[in-house]
Amino acid sequence: MEPFVISWRELLIGVIAVLGVYVAELLLLLRLGNRKGLRLWRRGADAHVEHYAVKGLKDEVAALRQQVGALRAEVDRLAGAAHPPQAPTPYGKAIELARHGRAAADVATNTGISRGEADLIVALYRRR
Repeated sequence: MEPFVISWRELLIGVIAVLGVYVAELLLLLRLGNRKGLRLWRRGADAHVEHYAVKGLKDEVAALRQQVGALRAEVDRLAGAAHPPQAPTPYGKAIELARHGRAAADVATNTGISRGEADLIVALYRRR
């Protein structure tokens, strides 16, 4: 029995044939359309990478949502500390009375503001 020997020439022809098959496959897939053909060709490697990229982005979004929640709570806390409840001013009380439909004379008497100011407030804030 003779040993099986491949010369460099036969090896070169084999490599060229294999490369020809791969180039033909690539051209065929490209001809199917960029979206469909390339998606089929890249599906194996890209799907795995894409899965981990999406998972990483989802984790990052969850962490950012948690940070935003903490920041909102801090802003609410600071806003509450910056504006403590104040005693109503005579004008604030006059606006409230005008919204409840009280007459200008009653507003002036109950709040201690002048009749002209009470008329103006009632004219501006009266419910129609």
